[in-house]
Amino acid sequence: MHTRALSDKVAIITGASSGIGLAAAHLFAREGAKLVVTARRRPELDAAVAEITAAGGVAVALAGDVRDEGHARALVALAVERFGHLDVAFNNAGGLGPIAPTTEVELDAWADALAVNLTSAFLAAKHQVPAMRATGGGSIIFTSTFVGHTVGMPHMAAYAAGKAGLVGLTQALAAELGAEGIRVNALLPGGTDTPMGREVANTPEALAFVRGLHALKRIATPEEIARSALYLASDASSFTTGIALLADGGVSISRT
Repeated sequence: MHTRALSDKVAIITGASSGIGLAAAHLFAREGAKLVVTARRRPELDAAVAEITAAGGVAVALAGDVRDEGHARALVALAVERFGHLDVAFNNAGGLGPIAPTTEVELDAWADALAVNLTSAFLAAKHQVPAMRATGGGSIIFTSTFVGHTVGMPHMAAYAAGKAGLVGLTQALAAELGAEGIRVNALLPGGTDTPMGREVANTPEALAFVRGLHALKRIATPEEIARSALYLASDASSFTTGIALLADGGVSISRT
């Protein structure tokens, strides 16, 4: 009998309507977690919950914007009210922001990219931590990226800055919360077949180029990245905190 990695755990997943977040929602539910899922698009979110429920999982949806502190608070309140506690938070929502030469990026576009990718994570953790304290511990995961961490890419300054900031936030929170049994880690995917990934590699030539950057000469499926998130969420990583886990197909080390 397969022991489920997240049995009796309650998890929040943001950005759960597509891509890595959706794959993680399905995987975490199969592994026994009770889920609170969020994204901006309510129809896609409701469809995800219906699929998870049909497969025997447990999930409830609350649509909203991760830039809104009230939404961060409401997600935690829903988890505690519906399921009694909070053990895991996969703070995965994010956006590309402006793809342009840095000299041409408007201040409001820069600020919005940081709000979506970095400030949202701060707000999430701010409200998730007290609930995890009440449980006696937990696991917080942020989706960062290799971009701006191990690889510099032109025209992606706002994205790189926000996502790299998550690694600093991860380290600070891990040091701050470790004694309370709350682990905090960042997950850094490589190129992945998601709607956001297809926005970057939007031609056959661009996709071939991105594949070639990786040592594995391919990009990831969302499910592959979700399995790394599961590792960080579960007790398999019980002595792991404060790390930037590259699940990047070797893009960080490949020069071939």
